[in-house]
Amino acid sequence: MGHEIDLKNKAVRTDLAIELIDKPKASEIDNIKITNINLDEAQAKEINKKKGTYTTIEFEDVTDYDNKQKVKKIFIKELKKMLKSIKIKEDSVGLIIGLGNEKSTPDSLGPLVIEKTLVTNHLYLYDDLQKGFRRTCALAPGVTGQTGIETSSLIKSIVDSFKPDFVITIDALASSSVERVNKTIQMTDAGINPGSGVGNKRKEISKDILGIPVIAIGVPTVVDAASIVSDTIKYMYQHFAYQKDNYNNPAFKLTSGINYLKYIKNPIQMEDKEKILGIVGTLNENQTKQLIYEILNPIGYNLMVTPKEEDFVIDKLSELISQGINESLHKNINS
Repeated sequence: MGHEIDLKNKAVRTDLAIELIDKPKASEIDNIKITNINLDEAQAKEINKKKGTYTTIEFEDVTDYDNKQKVKKIFIKELKKMLKSIKIKEDSVGLIIGLGNEKSTPDSLGPLVIEKTLVTNHLYLYDDLQKGFRRTCALAPGVTGQTGIETSSLIKSIVDSFKPDFVITIDALASSSVERVNKTIQMTDAGINPGSGVGNKRKEISKDILGIPVIAIGVPTVVDAASIVSDTIKYMYQHFAYQKDNYNNPAFKLTSGINYLKYIKNPIQMEDKEKILGIVGTLNENQTKQLIYEILNPIGYNLMVTPKEEDFVIDKLSELISQGINESLHKNINS
Protein backbone atom coordinates (compact mmCIF):
# COMPACT_ATOMS: atom_id res chain seq x y z
CA MET A 1 0.00 0.00 0.00
CA GLY A 2 2.61 2.54 1.14
CA HIS A 3 0.26 5.44 1.91
CA GLU A 4 0.52 7.37 5.19
CA ILE A 5 -2.70 8.65 6.68
CA ASP A 6 -2.79 12.32 7.68
CA LEU A 7 -5.09 12.32 10.70
CA LYS A 8 -4.80 16.11 11.12
CA ASN A 9 -7.09 16.53 8.13
CA LYS A 10 -9.96 14.52 9.58
CA ALA A 11 -12.02 17.61 10.51
CA VAL A 12 -11.58 19.17 7.05
CA ARG A 13 -14.53 19.16 4.66
CA THR A 14 -13.49 17.10 1.65
CA ASP A 15 -14.69 14.20 -0.46
CA LEU A 16 -11.23 13.59 -1.95
CA ALA A 17 -9.17 10.71 -0.59
CA ILE A 18 -6.01 12.36 -1.94
CA GLU A 19 -6.47 15.23 0.53
CA LEU A 20 -6.49 12.84 3.48
CA ILE A 21 -3.34 10.95 2.49
CA ASP A 22 0.16 12.27 3.17
CA LYS A 23 2.19 12.55 -0.07
CA PRO A 24 0.72 9.72 -2.17
CA LYS A 25 2.79 8.66 -5.17
CA ALA A 26 1.68 10.11 -8.50
CA SER A 27 2.59 9.96 -12.18
CA GLU A 28 2.35 12.76 -14.74
CA ILE A 29 1.40 12.84 -18.42
CA ASP A 30 1.18 16.10 -20.41
CA ASN A 31 1.12 18.14 -17.16
CA ILE A 32 -1.81 16.03 -15.92
CA LYS A 33 -1.20 14.27 -12.62
CA ILE A 34 -2.64 10.81 -11.93
CA THR A 35 -2.71 9.38 -8.40
CA ASN A 36 -3.87 5.86 -7.57
CA ILE A 37 -4.59 5.10 -3.92
CA ASN A 38 -5.54 1.65 -2.65
CA LEU A 39 -7.05 1.78 0.82
CA ASP A 40 -7.20 -1.34 2.97
CA GLU A 41 -9.70 -1.71 5.81
CA ALA A 42 -7.48 -0.07 8.45
CA GLN A 43 -6.48 2.91 6.28
CA ALA A 44 -10.05 3.46 5.12
CA LYS A 45 -11.35 3.50 8.69
CA GLU A 46 -8.76 6.08 9.77
CA ILE A 47 -9.90 8.63 7.19
CA ASN A 48 -13.59 7.68 7.29
CA LYS A 49 -13.65 6.32 3.73
CA LYS A 50 -14.60 2.94 2.34
CA LYS A 51 -12.03 0.35 1.38
CA GLY A 52 -11.19 0.47 -2.32
CA THR A 53 -9.26 2.12 -5.13
CA TYR A 54 -9.31 5.90 -5.51
CA THR A 55 -7.96 7.36 -8.75
CA THR A 56 -7.46 11.12 -8.93
CA ILE A 57 -6.76 13.09 -12.12
CA GLU A 58 -5.50 16.65 -11.58
CA PHE A 59 -5.35 19.12 -14.47
CA GLU A 60 -5.55 22.77 -15.50
CA ASP A 61 -8.28 24.62 -17.38
CA VAL A 62 -10.65 22.26 -19.27
CA THR A 63 -12.28 25.22 -21.02
CA ASP A 64 -9.26 25.01 -23.33
CA TYR A 65 -10.19 22.46 -26.02
CA ASP A 66 -6.75 20.85 -26.43
CA ASN A 67 -6.28 20.43 -22.70
CA LYS A 68 -9.80 19.07 -22.34
CA GLN A 69 -9.04 16.40 -24.96
CA LYS A 70 -5.85 15.39 -23.12
CA VAL A 71 -7.74 15.06 -19.83
CA LYS A 72 -10.52 13.08 -21.52
CA LYS A 73 -8.02 10.63 -22.96
CA ILE A 74 -6.55 9.94 -19.52
CA PHE A 75 -10.02 9.81 -17.94
CA ILE A 76 -11.10 7.12 -20.44
CA LYS A 77 -7.94 5.12 -19.84
CA GLU A 78 -8.39 5.19 -16.05
CA LEU A 79 -12.12 4.44 -16.21
CA LYS A 80 -11.55 1.45 -18.50
CA LYS A 81 -8.86 0.24 -16.12
CA MET A 82 -11.27 0.46 -13.17
CA LEU A 83 -14.07 -1.28 -15.07
CA LYS A 84 -11.67 -4.10 -15.85
CA SER A 85 -10.47 -4.32 -12.25
CA ILE A 86 -14.02 -4.90 -10.99
CA LYS A 87 -14.58 -7.49 -13.75
CA ILE A 88 -17.11 -5.60 -15.88
CA LYS A 89 -17.48 -7.47 -19.19
CA GLU A 90 -18.21 -5.99 -22.61
CA ASP A 91 -21.79 -7.27 -22.55
CA SER A 92 -22.49 -6.15 -18.97
CA VAL A 93 -25.50 -3.88 -18.54
CA GLY A 94 -24.83 -0.44 -17.05
CA LEU A 95 -26.91 2.04 -15.08
CA ILE A 96 -25.55 5.61 -14.99
CA ILE A 97 -26.81 7.86 -12.19
CA GLY A 98 -26.40 11.65 -12.15
CA LEU A 99 -26.57 12.75 -8.53
CA GLY A 100 -27.25 16.33 -7.48
CA ASN A 101 -29.62 19.23 -7.95
CA GLU A 102 -29.84 20.53 -11.51
CA LYS A 103 -31.19 23.88 -10.24
CA SER A 104 -28.04 24.56 -8.21
CA THR A 105 -25.08 25.26 -10.53
CA PRO A 106 -22.26 23.79 -8.39
CA ASP A 107 -24.41 20.70 -7.71
CA SER A 108 -25.62 20.21 -11.30
CA LEU A 109 -22.70 18.14 -12.64
CA GLY A 110 -24.49 14.79 -12.34
CA PRO A 111 -27.75 15.80 -14.08
CA LEU A 112 -25.79 17.60 -16.84
CA VAL A 113 -23.72 14.49 -17.51
CA ILE A 114 -26.90 12.40 -17.78
CA GLU A 115 -28.27 14.79 -20.44
CA LYS A 116 -25.24 14.00 -22.62
CA THR A 117 -24.92 10.29 -21.85
CA LEU A 118 -25.81 7.72 -24.51
CA VAL A 119 -28.61 5.37 -23.44
CA THR A 120 -29.35 2.24 -25.45
CA ASN A 121 -31.62 -0.04 -23.41
CA HIS A 122 -34.76 1.06 -25.29
CA LEU A 123 -33.06 0.07 -28.56
CA TYR A 124 -32.20 -3.34 -27.11
CA LEU A 125 -35.85 -3.87 -26.20
CA TYR A 126 -36.76 -3.35 -29.87
CA ASP A 127 -33.92 -5.63 -31.00
CA ASP A 128 -32.22 -2.69 -32.71
CA LEU A 129 -28.97 -2.39 -30.74
CA GLN A 130 -25.96 -2.52 -33.03
CA LYS A 131 -22.81 -4.46 -32.26
CA GLY A 132 -20.24 -2.43 -30.37
CA PHE A 133 -22.84 -0.75 -28.16
CA ARG A 134 -23.56 -1.80 -24.59
CA ARG A 135 -27.00 -1.83 -22.94
CA THR A 136 -27.16 1.30 -20.81
CA CYS A 137 -29.79 3.41 -19.12
CA ALA A 138 -29.43 6.64 -17.18
CA LEU A 139 -31.27 8.57 -14.51
CA ALA A 140 -30.99 11.87 -12.62
CA PRO A 141 -33.01 11.09 -9.46
CA GLY A 142 -32.75 14.56 -7.92
CA VAL A 143 -31.93 15.06 -4.25
CA THR A 144 -33.79 13.99 -1.13
CA GLY A 145 -34.88 17.58 -0.49
CA GLN A 146 -36.75 17.52 -3.81
CA THR A 147 -38.19 14.01 -3.76
CA GLY A 148 -38.58 13.26 -0.07
CA ILE A 149 -37.04 9.86 -0.79
CA GLU A 150 -33.56 8.75 0.23
CA THR A 151 -31.62 8.71 -3.07
CA SER A 152 -29.84 5.47 -2.20
CA SER A 153 -33.18 3.74 -1.59
CA LEU A 154 -34.56 5.06 -4.87
CA ILE A 155 -31.55 3.73 -6.79
CA LYS A 156 -31.79 0.39 -4.96
CA SER A 157 -35.40 -0.04 -6.11
CA ILE A 158 -34.37 0.67 -9.72
CA VAL A 159 -31.48 -1.79 -9.49
CA ASP A 160 -33.79 -4.47 -8.07
CA SER A 161 -36.27 -3.89 -10.90
CA PHE A 162 -33.96 -3.31 -13.88
CA LYS A 163 -31.16 -5.64 -12.70
CA PRO A 164 -28.09 -3.94 -14.23
CA ASP A 165 -24.65 -5.50 -13.78
CA PHE A 166 -22.99 -2.30 -12.51
CA VAL A 167 -23.69 1.32 -11.60
CA ILE A 168 -21.72 4.49 -12.37
CA THR A 169 -22.60 7.56 -10.31
CA ILE A 170 -21.55 11.13 -11.07
CA ASP A 171 -21.65 13.82 -8.41
CA ALA A 172 -20.25 17.20 -7.44
CA LEU A 173 -17.79 16.99 -4.54
CA ALA A 174 -16.18 19.27 -1.97
CA SER A 175 -12.45 19.96 -1.72
CA SER A 176 -10.26 21.30 1.06
CA SER A 177 -7.99 23.10 -1.44
CA VAL A 178 -8.74 26.01 -3.77
CA GLU A 179 -6.26 24.55 -6.26
CA ARG A 180 -8.41 21.47 -6.89
CA VAL A 181 -11.80 23.10 -7.43
CA ASN A 182 -12.95 22.27 -10.99
CA LYS A 183 -9.47 20.89 -11.68
CA THR A 184 -9.75 17.37 -10.29
CA ILE A 185 -11.66 14.22 -11.16
CA GLN A 186 -11.90 11.41 -8.60
CA MET A 187 -13.17 7.95 -9.47
CA THR A 188 -13.49 5.10 -7.02
CA ASP A 189 -14.90 1.58 -6.86
CA ALA A 190 -15.89 2.20 -3.23
CA GLY A 191 -19.14 4.04 -4.00
CA ILE A 192 -20.20 7.37 -2.52
CA ASN A 193 -21.96 9.07 0.39
CA PRO A 194 -23.83 11.96 -1.30
CA GLY A 195 -23.40 15.31 0.47
CA SER A 196 -20.74 14.11 2.91
CA GLY A 197 -18.23 16.81 1.94
CA VAL A 198 -20.63 19.64 2.81
CA GLY A 199 -21.89 18.12 6.05
CA ASN A 200 -25.13 16.76 4.57
CA LYS A 201 -24.29 13.08 4.58
CA ARG A 202 -26.90 10.76 3.07
CA LYS A 203 -27.12 6.98 2.87
CA GLU A 204 -24.25 5.51 0.87
CA ILE A 205 -24.52 4.21 -2.68
CA SER A 206 -22.16 1.27 -2.88
CA LYS A 207 -21.83 -2.43 -3.65
CA ASP A 208 -22.73 -3.18 -0.02
CA ILE A 209 -26.10 -1.47 -0.50
CA LEU A 210 -26.92 -2.27 -4.15
CA GLY A 211 -25.36 -5.72 -4.39
CA ILE A 212 -23.52 -4.87 -7.64
CA PRO A 213 -20.27 -2.98 -8.37
CA VAL A 214 -20.46 0.81 -8.12
CA ILE A 215 -17.99 3.29 -9.61
CA ALA A 216 -18.36 6.83 -8.28
CA ILE A 217 -17.03 9.72 -10.38
CA GLY A 218 -16.86 13.22 -8.97
CA VAL A 219 -15.42 16.69 -9.41
CA PRO A 220 -14.93 19.13 -6.51
CA THR A 221 -16.96 22.24 -7.34
CA VAL A 222 -16.99 23.90 -3.90
CA VAL A 223 -14.50 24.69 -1.14
CA ASP A 224 -15.12 25.99 2.38
CA ALA A 225 -14.09 29.42 3.66
CA ALA A 226 -11.58 27.95 6.14
CA SER A 227 -9.70 26.34 3.27
CA ILE A 228 -9.74 29.57 1.25
CA VAL A 229 -8.30 31.59 4.14
CA SER A 230 -5.71 28.92 4.89
CA ASP A 231 -4.65 28.72 1.24
CA THR A 232 -4.45 32.53 1.08
CA ILE A 233 -2.06 32.54 4.03
CA LYS A 234 0.04 29.86 2.30
CA TYR A 235 0.17 31.90 -0.91
CA MET A 236 1.07 35.01 1.09
CA TYR A 237 4.07 33.17 2.57
CA GLN A 238 5.13 32.03 -0.89
CA HIS A 239 4.65 35.52 -2.31
CA PHE A 240 6.82 37.00 0.43
CA ALA A 241 9.53 34.36 -0.07
CA TYR A 242 9.59 34.95 -3.82
CA GLN A 243 9.90 38.71 -3.41
CA LYS A 244 12.66 38.32 -0.82
CA ASP A 245 14.68 35.96 -3.05
CA ASN A 246 14.24 38.07 -6.19
CA TYR A 247 14.24 41.65 -4.91
CA ASN A 248 17.81 42.32 -6.09
CA ASN A 249 17.30 40.51 -9.39
CA PRO A 250 17.40 43.12 -12.26
CA ALA A 251 14.84 41.10 -14.27
CA PHE A 252 12.46 41.24 -11.29
CA LYS A 253 12.64 45.05 -11.23
CA LEU A 254 12.13 45.42 -14.99
CA THR A 255 8.91 43.37 -15.01
CA SER A 256 5.72 43.48 -13.00
CA GLY A 257 7.70 41.64 -10.33
CA ILE A 258 5.65 38.47 -9.91
CA ASN A 259 5.86 35.19 -11.78
CA TYR A 260 2.79 33.29 -10.57
CA LEU A 261 3.98 29.86 -11.69
CA LYS A 262 7.23 30.33 -9.77
CA TYR A 263 6.13 32.05 -6.60
CA ILE A 264 3.40 29.55 -5.67
CA LYS A 265 6.12 26.91 -5.34
CA ASN A 266 8.52 29.08 -3.33
CA PRO A 267 9.26 27.75 0.18
CA ILE A 268 9.48 30.15 3.11
CA GLN A 269 11.71 29.96 6.16
CA MET A 270 10.12 29.53 9.60
CA GLU A 271 11.64 32.78 10.91
CA ASP A 272 10.04 34.69 8.03
CA LYS A 273 6.64 33.12 8.77
CA GLU A 274 6.94 34.30 12.37
CA LYS A 275 7.89 37.82 11.22
CA ILE A 276 4.72 38.02 9.12
CA LEU A 277 2.12 36.47 11.47
CA GLY A 278 3.82 36.08 14.84
CA ILE A 279 2.51 33.11 16.84
CA VAL A 280 0.22 32.03 13.98
CA GLY A 281 3.34 31.87 11.80
CA THR A 282 4.71 29.05 13.97
CA LEU A 283 1.82 26.76 12.95
CA ASN A 284 2.14 24.30 10.07
CA GLU A 285 -0.39 24.27 7.23
CA ASN A 286 -2.72 21.73 8.85
CA GLN A 287 -2.65 23.54 12.21
CA THR A 288 -3.40 26.86 10.52
CA LYS A 289 -6.39 25.40 8.68
CA GLN A 290 -7.68 23.76 11.85
CA LEU A 291 -7.40 27.07 13.75
CA ILE A 292 -9.38 28.94 11.08
CA TYR A 293 -11.99 26.17 11.02
CA GLU A 294 -12.39 26.42 14.81
CA ILE A 295 -12.85 30.19 14.50
CA LEU A 296 -15.33 30.27 11.60
CA ASN A 297 -17.41 27.14 12.16
CA PRO A 298 -19.05 28.00 15.52
CA ILE A 299 -20.24 31.40 14.23
CA GLY A 300 -21.61 29.97 10.99
CA TYR A 301 -19.14 31.73 8.67
CA ASN A 302 -17.40 28.66 7.24
CA LEU A 303 -19.33 29.11 4.01
CA MET A 304 -19.11 26.79 1.01
CA VAL A 305 -17.87 28.79 -1.99
CA THR A 306 -17.81 28.18 -5.74
CA PRO A 307 -16.05 30.17 -8.53
CA LYS A 308 -18.01 32.92 -10.31
CA GLU A 309 -17.57 31.24 -13.73
CA GLU A 310 -18.94 27.93 -12.41
CA ASP A 311 -21.78 27.63 -14.93
CA PHE A 312 -19.39 27.74 -17.90
CA VAL A 313 -16.80 25.40 -16.37
CA ILE A 314 -19.38 22.87 -15.16
CA ASP A 315 -20.74 22.63 -18.70
CA LYS A 316 -17.27 21.76 -20.04
CA LEU A 317 -16.66 19.26 -17.25
CA SER A 318 -19.99 17.56 -17.91
CA GLU A 319 -19.07 17.27 -21.60
CA LEU A 320 -15.72 15.72 -20.72
CA ILE A 321 -17.18 13.18 -18.30
CA SER A 322 -20.18 12.21 -20.44
CA GLN A 323 -18.00 11.72 -23.53
CA GLY A 324 -15.50 9.76 -21.43
CA ILE A 325 -18.22 7.46 -20.08
CA ASN A 326 -19.73 6.99 -23.54
CA GLU A 327 -16.40 6.04 -25.10
CA SER A 328 -15.49 3.78 -22.18
CA LEU A 329 -18.74 1.82 -22.32
CA HIS A 330 -19.36 1.64 -26.07
CA LYS A 331 -16.72 0.39 -28.50
CA ASN A 332 -18.19 2.10 -31.55
CA ILE A 333 -18.15 5.62 -30.13
CA ASN A 334 -15.38 8.11 -30.78
CA SER A 335 -16.50 11.60 -29.82
